[in-house]
Amino acid sequence: MDTDTLSKIVPGITKLEETGENSYKSTLEIKMGPVSASFTGNLQMEDIVEGKGFSLKAQQSSKLGNANSTMKIELAPVSADSTEVVFDGEVKITGLLASMGQRVLSGVANVLTKQFFANLEHQLAKQKAGQPE
Repeated sequence: MDTDTLSKIVPGITKLEETGENSYKSTLEIKMGPVSASFTGNLQMEDIVEGKGFSLKAQQSSKLGNANSTMKIELAPVSADSTEVVFDGEVKITGLLASMGQRVLSGVANVLTKQFFANLEHQLAKQKAGQPE
């Protein structure tokens, strides 16, 4: 839930700036197949239960279209030194983005999800080793 860490682990975020309590302005650079897009918009963290999870709502726009998403992230302790991260979400897209087709968008979503978890593991390993973030 730390914004510095989130900006390092969420794929594509180039800027994350706090605008209010649990509200942020964001800029993302995403590549979707042969197309790259820059998205700007707002992120809002809601339903926060410290150490257990939160919901993340995002409204992003670009020249290619708009994306509105809601993601629920839950943290569940598995043992003294491990935690399971469970997430589920929904994205609604409009504009040219919507015409790209399910196959392209599903592929992009899968790649971004894998990058997120790889980045998360890398950050956790650095923290465990006592290295600066």
